Order: sequence, then C-alpha cells, then structure tokens
Amino acid sequence: MISLTTSRLTMQPVQTDDWAFFLRLYQTPEVMRFIGDIETPAQIHSRFEQRLGNWDRYCDFWLCLLIREKESGAAVGLTGFFPDWRPYQQGEVGFILAPEHQRKGYAVESLREVLNFAFDQCGFHRLQANVLEGNEASRRVLEKCGFQYEGRLRDSYRIGDEWKNDWLLGLLASDTRP
Repeated sequence: MISLTTSRLTMQPVQTDDWAFFLRLYQTPEVMRFIGDIETPAQIHSRFEQRLGNWDRYCDFWLCLLIREKESGAAVGLTGFFPDWRPYQQGEVGFILAPEHQRKGYAVESLREVLNFAFDQCGFHRLQANVLEGNEASRRVLEKCGFQYEGRLRDSYRIGDEWKNDWLLGLLASDTRP
C-alpha cells in the first residue's frame, strides 16, 4: 500500500471507512465553491467508489490519498493525481482540505510529498493543475510547490448555470521544486 509521510502528516489511499469524511468534504459549500456543484450523496458515493482499489501509475482513476495529522490522527483532506501515463507520462494533481485545516500549510506540505512520489517513484514527466480562476489560495499552494502559470482556459468549467475560466499550471520533472 502506498504510504507517504511528512513531518506532520501521513497520506494513504482512501478506504471504505473514510466515506463519512469524503461525503462531508463534498457537501461543504465553503470547500466546493471552487470545485463544483454539490451532488447528491449517491453521486458522491459513486465518485468515492471510483477512487477505491489498488492504484498504480497505469490506472484510469485518481490516486486519492487521505491526509491525516500524525499527532492527532485527524483527517485533514484529500490529495493525489490522475495519471495519463500512456504514452505521455503526465497527470493532473488535486487537493481538497476541510475548512478547519486550511491555512496551516498542510496543502503545500502534502502536495510536495505527492510530487516527490509522482516524479521520483512513478517516473512522471509532467504534472498539471486546473484551478478555477479566482481561487488564489490554491494557485499560491501550487506556485509554492514549483508550478508555473501556463495560461487561462476560457469557459472550461461549469458550476451551476455559469461557465468559469480555469488557470492552467504545470510542473515538469526537470523543474526546480522548492
């Protein structure tokens, strides 16, 4: 099983026991405002089920890691990436933190370890992130981890009845990671 560790956090693939936390995250308006519409519990459960299973870089589903505080064992959020391994050795990273755990540096700390795993152990060439335009906090997290702004994707995402722009950020394995 994949297990990533930092000085304050542990990250392991989501398990069936993590359903209640997953559901809470995806039903919290403050969390979802830059991610998407709040779906029904059945829709969220389908998303959750898609993230269970034995992951490897050739999978066609997200590596979804539950972030926990080492000291307390409290669930903090989720992080991981979706691989597009064949033939491109690329992926898309993502992270989502519970409101009470935001602004503590956990997103940067966990993402740096995910990047180390993706580049150093899995052999990815490039990772990217799409961030809803206006989500300054997530953009700062990515830039602190070495991602570079690559462009603006017009009307690339829809929340409710409104089309939104995305910022595209990218990081190559050869780029400097702070």
